[in-house]
Amino acid sequence: MMKRIGMLLVMLCVFGLNQTVQAQEQDDKEESKTDYTEAITLVEVWLDAMQKYDELPGVSAIALKDQEVIWKGAFGEANPEEERAMAPNTICSVCSISKLFTSVAIMNLYEEEKLRLDDEIQDLLPEYDLEQQYQLSGPITVRNLLTHSSGLPRENKYSHWTDPSLEFPTKEEILKALEDQETLYPSSTYFQYSNLAMTLLGFVVEEISGQPYDDYIQQTILDPLSLSDTRPDMPKELWGSQLAIGYSYETMDGEQLKVDLFDPNGVTPAAGFSSTVEDLASFAAWQFRLYEAEDEEILHPATIKNMHNIHWMDSDFGTSWGLGFSVYKGPDGKKWVGHGGHCPGYKSTLAMIPETKMAYSVMINSSNPNPGKYAQGIHAILSKAGEIESAEDDTLAAELKEYAGYYQGEVMKSTSYVGTWGDKLVMMGLPSGDPGNFNTYRRVDKDHFVRIRDNKEDGESMRFIRNEDGEVIQMKYYDNYISDKISID
Repeated sequence: MMKRIGMLLVMLCVFGLNQTVQAQEQDDKEESKTDYTEAITLVEVWLDAMQKYDELPGVSAIALKDQEVIWKGAFGEANPEEERAMAPNTICSVCSISKLFTSVAIMNLYEEEKLRLDDEIQDLLPEYDLEQQYQLSGPITVRNLLTHSSGLPRENKYSHWTDPSLEFPTKEEILKALEDQETLYPSSTYFQYSNLAMTLLGFVVEEISGQPYDDYIQQTILDPLSLSDTRPDMPKELWGSQLAIGYSYETMDGEQLKVDLFDPNGVTPAAGFSSTVEDLASFAAWQFRLYEAEDEEILHPATIKNMHNIHWMDSDFGTSWGLGFSVYKGPDGKKWVGHGGHCPGYKSTLAMIPETKMAYSVMINSSNPNPGKYAQGIHAILSKAGEIESAEDDTLAAELKEYAGYYQGEVMKSTSYVGTWGDKLVMMGLPSGDPGNFNTYRRVDKDHFVRIRDNKEDGESMRFIRNEDGEVIQMKYYDNYISDKISID
Protein backbone atom coordinates (compact mmCIF):
# COMPACT_ATOMS: atom_id res chain seq x y z
CA MET A 1 0.00 0.00 0.00
CA MET A 2 2.77 2.41 0.93
CA LYS A 3 4.56 1.58 -2.34
CA ARG A 4 1.44 2.44 -4.31
CA ILE A 5 1.08 5.76 -2.50
CA GLY A 6 4.75 6.50 -3.13
CA MET A 7 4.41 5.72 -6.82
CA LEU A 8 1.32 7.90 -7.04
CA LEU A 9 3.17 10.81 -5.44
CA VAL A 10 6.07 10.36 -7.86
CA MET A 11 3.67 10.33 -10.81
CA LEU A 12 1.95 13.48 -9.55
CA CYS A 13 5.32 15.20 -9.12
CA VAL A 14 6.39 14.19 -12.63
CA PHE A 15 3.05 15.35 -14.04
CA GLY A 16 3.36 18.67 -12.23
CA LEU A 17 6.93 19.08 -13.43
CA ASN A 18 5.89 18.37 -17.03
CA GLN A 19 3.10 20.91 -16.75
CA THR A 20 5.55 23.48 -15.40
CA VAL A 21 8.05 22.76 -18.20
CA GLN A 22 5.33 23.00 -20.85
CA ALA A 23 4.08 26.27 -19.38
CA GLN A 24 7.63 27.64 -19.32
CA GLU A 25 8.19 26.55 -22.92
CA GLN A 26 4.97 28.31 -23.91
CA ASP A 27 6.06 31.46 -22.06
CA ASP A 28 9.47 31.32 -23.72
CA LYS A 29 7.80 30.87 -27.09
CA GLU A 30 5.64 33.94 -26.50
CA GLU A 31 8.62 35.97 -25.29
CA SER A 32 10.69 34.98 -28.31
CA LYS A 33 7.94 35.92 -30.75
CA THR A 34 9.50 38.10 -33.42
CA ASP A 35 8.70 41.81 -33.30
CA TYR A 36 8.22 42.89 -36.91
CA THR A 37 7.36 46.54 -36.17
CA GLU A 38 10.52 48.19 -37.49
CA ALA A 39 10.88 45.71 -40.33
CA ILE A 40 7.32 46.50 -41.41
CA THR A 41 8.16 50.21 -41.49
CA LEU A 42 11.03 49.39 -43.83
CA VAL A 43 8.74 47.23 -45.99
CA GLU A 44 6.28 50.09 -46.34
CA VAL A 45 9.01 52.62 -47.16
CA TRP A 46 10.50 50.30 -49.77
CA LEU A 47 7.25 49.24 -51.45
CA ASP A 48 5.92 52.80 -51.48
CA ALA A 49 9.13 53.91 -53.23
CA MET A 50 9.05 51.02 -55.71
CA GLN A 51 5.45 51.79 -56.66
CA LYS A 52 6.58 55.27 -57.62
CA TYR A 53 9.92 54.39 -59.24
CA ASP A 54 8.48 51.44 -61.20
CA GLU A 55 5.53 53.63 -62.21
CA LEU A 56 2.91 51.15 -61.08
CA PRO A 57 -0.69 52.43 -61.06
CA GLY A 58 -1.21 50.46 -57.86
CA VAL A 59 0.15 47.56 -55.84
CA SER A 60 -1.27 45.59 -52.91
CA ALA A 61 0.64 43.07 -50.81
CA ILE A 62 0.37 40.85 -47.75
CA ALA A 63 2.73 38.80 -45.57
CA LEU A 64 1.51 35.77 -43.62
CA LYS A 65 3.12 33.69 -40.86
CA ASP A 66 1.19 30.43 -40.64
CA GLN A 67 -2.32 31.60 -39.58
CA GLU A 68 -1.39 35.19 -38.71
CA VAL A 69 -1.17 38.14 -41.07
CA ILE A 70 2.06 39.95 -40.22
CA TRP A 71 1.39 42.88 -42.52
CA LYS A 72 -0.81 44.01 -45.37
CA GLY A 73 -0.84 47.25 -47.29
CA ALA A 74 -1.28 48.95 -50.63
CA PHE A 75 0.14 51.90 -52.55
CA GLY A 76 -1.00 53.83 -55.59
CA GLU A 77 -4.42 53.67 -57.15
CA ALA A 78 -6.82 50.98 -58.29
CA ASN A 79 -8.60 53.49 -60.51
CA PRO A 80 -6.37 56.49 -61.30
CA GLU A 81 -9.08 58.25 -63.30
CA GLU A 82 -11.24 58.49 -60.18
CA GLU A 83 -8.30 58.64 -57.73
CA ARG A 84 -9.54 55.47 -56.03
CA ALA A 85 -6.80 54.13 -53.77
CA MET A 86 -5.45 50.60 -53.98
CA ALA A 87 -6.21 48.52 -50.86
CA PRO A 88 -5.54 45.00 -49.52
CA ASN A 89 -9.14 44.10 -50.44
CA THR A 90 -8.83 45.47 -53.98
CA ILE A 91 -9.75 42.77 -56.47
CA CYS A 92 -7.46 42.01 -59.41
CA SER A 93 -7.29 39.34 -62.05
CA VAL A 94 -4.99 36.63 -60.68
CA CYS A 95 -4.82 34.93 -64.06
CA SER A 96 -2.65 31.78 -63.84
CA ILE A 97 -3.03 31.50 -60.06
CA SER A 98 -6.44 30.17 -61.17
CA LYS A 99 -4.59 26.93 -62.00
CA LEU A 100 -4.12 26.28 -58.27
CA PHE A 101 -7.88 26.19 -57.69
CA THR A 102 -8.33 23.86 -60.67
CA SER A 103 -5.53 21.65 -59.31
CA VAL A 104 -7.15 21.46 -55.85
CA ALA A 105 -10.46 20.53 -57.52
CA ILE A 106 -8.76 17.74 -59.48
CA MET A 107 -7.09 16.39 -56.34
CA ASN A 108 -10.40 16.50 -54.50
CA LEU A 109 -11.89 14.27 -57.21
CA TYR A 110 -8.79 12.09 -56.96
CA GLU A 111 -9.34 11.64 -53.22
CA GLU A 112 -12.96 10.68 -53.93
CA GLU A 113 -11.57 7.99 -56.28
CA LYS A 114 -13.42 9.51 -59.23
CA LEU A 115 -10.21 9.78 -61.25
CA ARG A 116 -6.58 8.68 -61.06
CA LEU A 117 -3.47 10.74 -61.73
CA ASP A 118 -2.47 8.23 -64.41
CA ASP A 119 -5.83 8.34 -66.18
CA GLU A 120 -5.48 9.40 -69.82
CA ILE A 121 -7.15 12.64 -70.88
CA GLN A 122 -9.20 11.05 -73.68
CA ASP A 123 -10.70 8.57 -71.18
CA LEU A 124 -11.94 11.41 -68.96
CA LEU A 125 -12.93 13.94 -71.60
CA PRO A 126 -14.83 12.42 -74.54
CA GLU A 127 -14.50 15.60 -76.64
CA TYR A 128 -10.71 15.48 -76.54
CA ASP A 129 -9.53 15.21 -80.13
CA LEU A 130 -6.01 16.65 -80.39
CA GLU A 131 -3.63 14.87 -82.75
CA GLN A 132 -0.68 13.08 -81.21
CA GLN A 133 2.00 13.54 -83.87
CA TYR A 134 4.50 11.25 -82.11
CA GLN A 135 3.50 7.61 -82.55
CA LEU A 136 5.88 6.43 -79.85
CA SER A 137 4.74 8.99 -77.28
CA GLY A 138 3.59 7.81 -73.89
CA PRO A 139 0.04 8.60 -72.75
CA ILE A 140 -1.08 12.09 -71.79
CA THR A 141 -2.30 11.76 -68.23
CA VAL A 142 -3.79 13.94 -65.52
CA ARG A 143 -0.36 14.00 -63.90
CA ASN A 144 1.20 15.26 -67.15
CA LEU A 145 -1.35 18.03 -67.41
CA LEU A 146 -0.79 19.12 -63.79
CA THR A 147 2.99 19.22 -64.26
CA HIS A 148 3.02 20.80 -67.75
CA SER A 149 4.82 17.77 -69.14
CA SER A 150 2.06 16.64 -71.50
CA GLY A 151 3.61 17.99 -74.70
CA LEU A 152 0.41 19.92 -75.45
CA PRO A 153 0.59 23.39 -77.06
CA ARG A 154 0.83 26.35 -74.73
CA GLU A 155 -2.48 27.85 -75.88
CA ASN A 156 -5.77 26.98 -77.49
CA LYS A 157 -6.33 27.83 -81.15
CA TYR A 158 -7.58 31.39 -80.54
CA SER A 159 -5.40 34.54 -80.30
CA HIS A 160 -7.31 36.00 -77.37
CA TRP A 161 -4.18 37.19 -75.53
CA THR A 162 -3.11 39.49 -78.37
CA ASP A 163 -6.47 40.28 -79.96
CA PRO A 164 -7.32 43.90 -78.96
CA SER A 165 -10.96 42.85 -78.51
CA LEU A 166 -9.86 40.44 -75.73
CA GLU A 167 -12.57 38.00 -76.77
CA PHE A 168 -11.80 34.73 -75.01
CA PRO A 169 -13.24 31.56 -76.61
CA THR A 170 -15.98 29.47 -75.07
CA LYS A 171 -15.50 25.91 -73.84
CA GLU A 172 -17.24 24.62 -76.95
CA GLU A 173 -14.99 26.66 -79.25
CA ILE A 174 -11.83 25.44 -77.47
CA LEU A 175 -12.89 21.79 -77.72
CA LYS A 176 -13.96 22.11 -81.38
CA ALA A 177 -10.61 23.67 -82.31
CA LEU A 178 -8.62 20.78 -80.79
CA GLU A 179 -8.94 18.94 -84.10
CA ASP A 180 -6.83 21.69 -85.69
CA GLN A 181 -4.02 21.37 -83.13
CA GLU A 182 -1.33 18.80 -82.46
CA THR A 183 1.17 17.97 -79.75
CA LEU A 184 4.47 19.84 -79.61
CA TYR A 185 6.48 17.03 -77.99
CA PRO A 186 6.05 13.44 -76.93
CA SER A 187 4.45 13.26 -73.49
CA SER A 188 6.80 13.24 -70.46
CA THR A 189 9.69 14.69 -72.47
CA TYR A 190 9.90 18.42 -71.76
CA PHE A 191 8.32 21.04 -69.56
CA GLN A 192 6.01 23.17 -71.71
CA TYR A 193 3.84 25.56 -69.76
CA SER A 194 0.33 25.08 -71.11
CA ASN A 195 -2.79 27.10 -70.48
CA LEU A 196 -4.56 24.63 -72.75
CA ALA A 197 -3.60 21.71 -70.50
CA MET A 198 -5.01 23.35 -67.36
CA THR A 199 -8.10 24.49 -69.25
CA LEU A 200 -8.77 20.87 -70.23
CA LEU A 201 -8.43 19.85 -66.58
CA GLY A 202 -11.17 22.34 -65.77
CA PHE A 203 -13.35 20.63 -68.35
CA VAL A 204 -12.49 17.31 -66.67
CA VAL A 205 -13.76 18.72 -63.35
CA GLU A 206 -17.10 19.41 -65.03
CA GLU A 207 -17.23 16.03 -66.74
CA ILE A 208 -16.38 13.96 -63.66
CA SER A 209 -18.28 15.97 -61.03
CA GLY A 210 -21.37 16.44 -63.16
CA GLN A 211 -21.47 20.12 -62.12
CA PRO A 212 -20.58 23.34 -63.92
CA TYR A 213 -16.96 24.22 -63.16
CA ASP A 214 -17.85 27.49 -61.41
CA ASP A 215 -20.37 25.78 -59.13
CA TYR A 216 -17.97 22.99 -58.18
CA ILE A 217 -15.19 25.45 -57.30
CA GLN A 218 -17.57 27.65 -55.31
CA GLN A 219 -19.06 24.78 -53.28
CA THR A 220 -15.88 22.74 -52.82
CA ILE A 221 -13.22 25.41 -52.23
CA LEU A 222 -14.33 29.04 -52.07
CA ASP A 223 -17.30 28.69 -49.72
CA PRO A 224 -15.60 26.31 -47.22
CA LEU A 225 -12.59 28.64 -47.01
CA SER A 226 -14.76 31.80 -46.87
CA LEU A 227 -12.92 33.31 -49.83
CA SER A 228 -15.69 35.83 -50.44
CA ASP A 229 -13.64 38.06 -52.77
CA THR A 230 -12.38 35.22 -54.95
CA ARG A 231 -14.36 34.33 -58.06
CA PRO A 232 -13.94 32.19 -61.17
CA ASP A 233 -14.63 35.31 -63.25
CA MET A 234 -14.07 39.08 -63.39
CA PRO A 235 -16.97 40.83 -61.55
CA LYS A 236 -18.10 43.40 -64.11
CA GLU A 237 -20.28 45.24 -61.60
CA LEU A 238 -17.21 46.01 -59.43
CA TRP A 239 -14.90 47.17 -62.24
CA GLY A 240 -13.45 50.58 -61.38
CA SER A 241 -14.54 50.33 -57.73
CA GLN A 242 -13.35 47.27 -55.80
CA LEU A 243 -12.09 45.61 -59.00
CA ALA A 244 -9.00 47.52 -60.11
CA ILE A 245 -8.70 48.81 -63.66
CA GLY A 246 -5.77 47.22 -65.45
CA TYR A 247 -3.08 48.94 -67.51
CA SER A 248 -0.82 47.71 -70.30
CA TYR A 249 2.94 47.42 -70.61
CA GLU A 250 4.65 50.78 -70.88
CA THR A 251 4.97 51.92 -74.49
CA MET A 252 8.13 53.45 -75.97
CA ASP A 253 6.55 56.82 -75.23
CA GLY A 254 6.37 55.92 -71.54
CA GLU A 255 2.59 55.55 -71.54
CA GLN A 256 0.57 52.78 -69.90
CA LEU A 257 -2.76 52.28 -71.64
CA LYS A 258 -6.01 51.38 -69.92
CA VAL A 259 -7.06 47.81 -70.70
CA ASP A 260 -10.71 46.94 -71.26
CA LEU A 261 -12.39 44.51 -68.90
CA PHE A 262 -12.31 40.98 -70.30
CA ASP A 263 -14.45 37.87 -69.85
CA PRO A 264 -12.16 34.80 -69.44
CA ASN A 265 -14.94 32.54 -70.67
CA GLY A 266 -13.71 29.01 -71.50
CA VAL A 267 -10.15 29.81 -70.32
CA THR A 268 -11.37 30.31 -66.73
CA PRO A 269 -9.84 27.11 -65.25
CA ALA A 270 -6.39 28.26 -66.39
CA ALA A 271 -6.58 32.04 -66.15
CA GLY A 272 -10.00 33.42 -65.28
CA PHE A 273 -10.08 33.98 -61.52
CA SER A 274 -10.09 37.27 -59.66
CA SER A 275 -9.13 37.68 -56.01
CA THR A 276 -7.44 39.86 -53.39
CA VAL A 277 -4.15 39.50 -51.52
CA GLU A 278 -6.21 38.96 -48.35
CA ASP A 279 -8.05 36.00 -49.85
CA LEU A 280 -4.87 34.48 -51.26
CA ALA A 281 -3.29 34.74 -47.80
CA SER A 282 -6.29 32.81 -46.44
CA PHE A 283 -5.79 30.24 -49.21
CA ALA A 284 -2.15 29.89 -48.11
CA ALA A 285 -3.14 29.66 -44.43
CA TRP A 286 -5.44 26.74 -45.27
CA GLN A 287 -2.54 24.89 -46.88
CA PHE A 288 -0.31 25.51 -43.86
CA ARG A 289 -3.11 24.25 -41.56
CA LEU A 290 -3.26 21.05 -43.53
CA TYR A 291 0.43 20.43 -42.88
CA GLU A 292 -0.33 19.73 -39.22
CA ALA A 293 -3.97 18.61 -39.48
CA GLU A 294 -5.24 15.23 -38.39
CA ASP A 295 -8.47 15.48 -40.37
CA GLU A 296 -9.46 16.36 -43.91
CA GLU A 297 -10.26 19.97 -44.82
CA ILE A 298 -11.19 19.85 -48.52
CA LEU A 299 -8.06 17.72 -49.03
CA HIS A 300 -6.14 15.29 -46.84
CA PRO A 301 -2.90 16.59 -45.30
CA ALA A 302 -0.84 14.08 -47.30
CA THR A 303 -2.36 15.33 -50.53
CA ILE A 304 -1.37 18.98 -50.16
CA LYS A 305 2.13 17.92 -49.12
CA ASN A 306 2.31 15.76 -52.22
CA MET A 307 1.14 18.65 -54.40
CA HIS A 308 3.96 20.77 -52.97
CA ASN A 309 6.60 18.16 -53.84
CA ILE A 310 8.47 18.08 -57.14
CA HIS A 311 6.75 15.79 -59.66
CA TRP A 312 8.54 17.05 -62.75
CA MET A 313 12.11 18.22 -63.19
CA ASP A 314 13.00 19.44 -66.66
CA SER A 315 16.13 18.15 -68.32
CA ASP A 316 17.96 21.43 -67.72
CA PHE A 317 17.41 21.03 -63.94
CA GLY A 318 16.16 24.61 -63.97
CA THR A 319 12.41 24.08 -64.05
CA SER A 320 10.58 21.96 -61.48
CA TRP A 321 6.87 21.54 -60.89
CA GLY A 322 4.56 19.95 -58.37
CA LEU A 323 0.95 18.92 -58.90
CA GLY A 324 -0.31 22.27 -60.16
CA PHE A 325 2.21 24.25 -58.10
CA SER A 326 5.48 25.77 -59.16
CA VAL A 327 8.17 24.37 -56.83
CA TYR A 328 11.56 26.06 -56.72
CA LYS A 329 14.52 27.04 -54.57
CA GLY A 330 13.90 30.49 -53.15
CA PRO A 331 16.44 33.27 -52.54
CA ASP A 332 16.93 31.92 -49.00
CA GLY A 333 17.80 28.45 -50.28
CA LYS A 334 14.53 26.96 -49.00
CA LYS A 335 11.77 25.29 -51.00
CA TRP A 336 9.17 27.79 -52.21
CA VAL A 337 5.85 26.82 -53.78
CA GLY A 338 3.14 28.88 -55.43
CA HIS A 339 2.24 30.42 -58.74
CA GLY A 340 2.32 33.68 -60.64
CA GLY A 341 -0.32 35.27 -62.82
CA HIS A 342 -0.27 37.63 -65.81
CA CYS A 343 -3.38 38.64 -67.72
CA PRO A 344 -4.05 41.78 -69.77
CA GLY A 345 -3.59 44.67 -67.33
CA TYR A 346 -2.70 42.66 -64.23
CA LYS A 347 0.15 40.75 -62.60
CA SER A 348 0.07 38.76 -59.36
CA THR A 349 1.94 36.20 -57.31
CA LEU A 350 1.42 33.80 -54.43
CA ALA A 351 4.62 32.48 -52.82
CA MET A 352 4.73 30.09 -49.87
CA ILE A 353 7.63 28.64 -47.86
CA PRO A 354 6.45 25.33 -46.34
CA GLU A 355 9.35 25.02 -43.88
CA THR A 356 8.74 28.37 -42.17
CA LYS A 357 5.06 28.74 -43.08
CA MET A 358 5.66 32.21 -44.44
CA ALA A 359 3.58 33.32 -47.42
CA TYR A 360 3.40 36.42 -49.58
CA SER A 361 0.96 37.68 -52.16
CA VAL A 362 1.35 40.74 -54.37
CA MET A 363 -1.04 42.17 -56.96
CA ILE A 364 -0.43 44.92 -59.51
CA ASN A 365 -2.99 46.49 -61.85
CA SER A 366 -0.38 46.76 -64.59
CA SER A 367 1.50 44.48 -66.98
CA ASN A 368 4.77 46.09 -65.86
CA PRO A 369 7.38 44.53 -63.45
CA ASN A 370 7.18 40.98 -62.14
CA PRO A 371 5.45 41.06 -58.71
CA GLY A 372 7.68 38.21 -57.60
CA LYS A 373 10.47 40.71 -56.97
CA TYR A 374 8.25 42.57 -54.51
CA ALA A 375 7.28 39.36 -52.69
CA GLN A 376 10.95 38.40 -52.39
CA GLY A 377 11.86 41.94 -51.31
CA ILE A 378 9.27 41.89 -48.53
CA HIS A 379 10.56 38.49 -47.45
CA ALA A 380 14.17 39.71 -47.44
CA ILE A 381 13.30 42.56 -45.06
CA LEU A 382 11.01 40.61 -42.72
CA SER A 383 13.54 37.78 -42.50
CA LYS A 384 15.94 40.17 -40.79
CA ALA A 385 13.48 41.15 -38.06
CA GLY A 386 14.87 38.50 -35.74
CA GLU A 387 18.26 40.26 -35.81
CA ILE A 388 16.92 43.42 -34.17
CA GLU A 389 18.44 44.13 -30.76
CA SER A 390 16.19 46.29 -28.60
CA ALA A 391 17.36 49.72 -27.52
CA GLU A 392 18.77 49.70 -23.99
CA ASP A 393 16.35 52.31 -22.71
CA ASP A 394 13.44 54.45 -23.85
CA THR A 395 15.66 57.54 -24.00
CA LEU A 396 17.93 56.00 -26.62
CA ALA A 397 14.95 54.72 -28.60
CA ALA A 398 13.42 58.20 -28.63
CA GLU A 399 16.69 59.84 -29.65
CA LEU A 400 17.19 57.43 -32.54
CA LYS A 401 13.78 58.35 -33.92
CA GLU A 402 15.05 61.91 -34.42
CA TYR A 403 17.17 60.71 -37.32
CA ALA A 404 14.51 58.66 -39.06
CA GLY A 405 13.27 59.95 -42.40
CA TYR A 406 14.08 60.51 -46.04
CA TYR A 407 17.29 62.20 -47.17
CA GLN A 408 18.02 63.45 -50.67
CA GLY A 409 21.22 64.66 -52.27
CA GLU A 410 20.94 68.12 -53.79
CA VAL A 411 23.04 67.45 -56.88
CA MET A 412 22.78 63.73 -57.63
CA LYS A 413 19.17 63.61 -56.37
CA SER A 414 19.81 60.21 -54.80
CA THR A 415 17.28 59.33 -52.11
CA SER A 416 17.90 57.29 -48.96
CA TYR A 417 15.75 56.31 -46.04
CA VAL A 418 17.13 56.19 -42.51
CA GLY A 419 15.16 54.20 -39.97
CA THR A 420 15.49 52.76 -36.49
CA TRP A 421 16.50 49.14 -36.04
CA GLY A 422 16.38 48.41 -32.33
CA ASP A 423 19.45 50.10 -30.81
CA LYS A 424 20.86 50.99 -34.24
CA LEU A 425 20.01 52.84 -37.43
CA VAL A 426 19.60 51.42 -40.92
CA MET A 427 19.96 53.19 -44.25
CA MET A 428 18.36 52.01 -47.48
CA GLY A 429 18.99 53.60 -50.86
CA LEU A 430 15.86 54.09 -52.99
CA PRO A 431 14.94 52.53 -55.28
CA SER A 432 16.47 49.24 -54.22
CA GLY A 433 16.49 45.93 -56.08
CA ASP A 434 17.88 44.20 -52.98
CA PRO A 435 16.03 45.70 -50.00
CA GLY A 436 17.30 43.11 -47.55
CA ASN A 437 20.85 44.29 -48.15
CA PHE A 438 20.64 47.56 -46.23
CA ASN A 439 23.40 49.13 -44.13
CA THR A 440 23.29 49.08 -40.32
CA TYR A 441 24.91 51.77 -38.13
CA ARG A 442 25.82 51.86 -34.45
CA ARG A 443 25.99 55.03 -32.44
CA VAL A 444 29.44 56.36 -31.44
CA ASP A 445 28.22 59.53 -29.80
CA LYS A 446 25.50 62.09 -30.35
CA ASP A 447 24.87 62.58 -34.10
CA HIS A 448 27.80 60.33 -35.01
CA PHE A 449 27.32 56.74 -36.22
CA VAL A 450 29.52 54.19 -37.99
CA ARG A 451 28.49 51.43 -40.35
CA ILE A 452 28.75 47.88 -39.06
CA ARG A 453 30.58 45.79 -41.62
CA ASP A 454 29.70 42.14 -42.30
CA ASN A 455 32.68 41.10 -40.14
CA LYS A 456 31.29 43.32 -37.32
CA GLU A 457 34.13 45.83 -37.62
CA ASP A 458 33.51 49.57 -37.96
CA GLY A 459 33.12 51.05 -41.40
CA GLU A 460 32.63 54.61 -42.63
CA SER A 461 31.04 57.36 -40.57
CA MET A 462 27.57 58.79 -40.87
CA ARG A 463 26.96 62.14 -39.16
CA PHE A 464 23.84 64.23 -38.74
CA ILE A 465 23.65 68.01 -38.83
CA ARG A 466 21.14 70.07 -36.89
CA ASN A 467 19.78 73.60 -37.32
CA GLU A 468 19.76 76.29 -34.64
CA ASP A 469 16.60 74.81 -33.15
CA GLY A 470 18.29 71.45 -32.70
CA GLU A 471 16.35 69.74 -35.46
CA VAL A 472 18.10 67.17 -37.67
CA ILE A 473 18.17 68.64 -41.18
CA GLN A 474 21.06 66.91 -42.99
CA MET A 475 23.00 63.69 -43.15
CA LYS A 476 26.68 63.48 -44.04
CA TYR A 477 28.24 60.14 -44.91
CA TYR A 478 31.67 59.08 -46.16
CA ASP A 479 32.57 62.48 -44.57
CA ASN A 480 31.82 63.95 -47.99
CA TYR A 481 28.32 63.42 -49.30
CA ILE A 482 25.56 65.57 -47.84
CA SER A 483 21.85 64.85 -48.12
CA ASP A 484 19.00 67.05 -46.93
CA LYS A 485 16.21 65.64 -44.82
CA ILE A 486 13.02 65.93 -46.88
CA SER A 487 9.31 65.25 -46.61
CA ILE A 488 7.71 62.72 -48.93
CA ASP A 489 3.94 62.52 -49.31
